Formats: sequence, structure tokens, C-alpha cells
Amino acid sequence: MKKSTEADLAMSKAGVKISGDLLSNPLCEQDLAFLESMNALDTAMKRMDAFNQEKVNQIQKTVIDPLKKYSSVFPSLNMAVKRREQALQDYKRLQSKVEKYEEKEKTGPIMVKLHQAREELKPVREDFEAKNKQLLDEMPKFYNSRIDYFQPSFEALIRAQVAYFTEMHKIFTELTDQIDQGGLTDEQRKQENEAKLNELRALSIVADD
Repeated sequence: MKKSTEADLAMSKAGVKISGDLLSNPLCEQDLAFLESMNALDTAMKRMDAFNQEKVNQIQKTVIDPLKKYSSVFPSLNMAVKRREQALQDYKRLQSKVEKYEEKEKTGPIMVKLHQAREELKPVREDFEAKNKQLLDEMPKFYNSRIDYFQPSFEALIRAQVAYFTEMHKIFTELTDQIDQGGLTDEQRKQENEAKLNELRALSIVADD
């Protein structure tokens, strides 16, 4: 998402630079119609850039920043999972110890050790069960809450994209109306563009091919 918005900004900035370069072309001093077209293009590129910046700022606030906040939850969640795993290992180790004494002959010393092992196991088992219950209760809530958390961000992203492309359509429709010469066929426009390009090639500052 961030790379996409950066690419959009780079594209609109490039458009502004290109239109500015075209305005400084000597041909603008010789051809009033060309100058008017380039002024229209420059205005359109600047409008596009300004609106694009507004869109990027909106996406940053409504999508990217919430994503960062959401991802900040994962370290504490992972830590809770690790603590539960450690408690499980401790529980298994002591449970195995109890089972080992239970399998032995019930002599006095063995019974004492069995009692001690059971007493040692009790708080460890309770700790594991508490951590396990917490995860069993909270993980589904965390998983299910992602939809409610992200829905406003997705809605904001869609609104931003719709507003952006609606404005772009408006900008370029107006630009087309300003620079388009009515009645020309595609072939005539192609010939006119080629003629303008030949004029540019004829300038002394343009290197020969």
C-alpha cells in the first residue's frame, strides 16, 4: 500500500515536471495555440498532483496508520503464546516425573517423592491451564475482531479511490475539451503531431539522431 501511494505521487510529480518543461519550450513563444494547450496541461497536472497528495494523506491516516497500530499487537500476542508453550513444557516435564514415581514400587521414600512431585506439579498445572484458557478465550475474539477493525479502513480506501478517479476523469475531460481541436480525424491529429515534432527536431538545441 505504501509503495503504491509513493508510486502515485512520483507519477503526478513527474507529470508536473513534464508540463513545466513543455511550457519552457521555445515553440510556446512561436505558437499561441500550443502555448494555450501547454498552459491547460500544466494546470491539469498541478490539479492532479494536489488531489493525489490529498488522497495519499487520507490513505495514510485511514489505512496505513491503522495497519501499523494493528501490527503492534502481534509482539504481545506472540509473547503470550510463548509463555503458554513454556508453561506446557514445564507441565509435561513434572507430569512425566509424577507418572514415573507412580509406576515404581510404593516404598516409603518413593511415596514421599511422589507426594513432593504432585505438590510441585499442582501450581505448574494451574499456571498452564490459566494461560491456556486465556488464549482459548481471547484468540477467537482477536481473530474475529479484525473484520470490525479493518472495515472502516477498507471503506475509507474505497471512498478515496472513487473520489480520486472521479476527479481525474473530470480533470482530463476538461483538459481534452481545452486542447482538442474539433472536427479533426485521428489521422489528421497524427499528422499535426508529427509536424509539431518535426519543428522540435529542427531546433538547434536538439541533437541529430
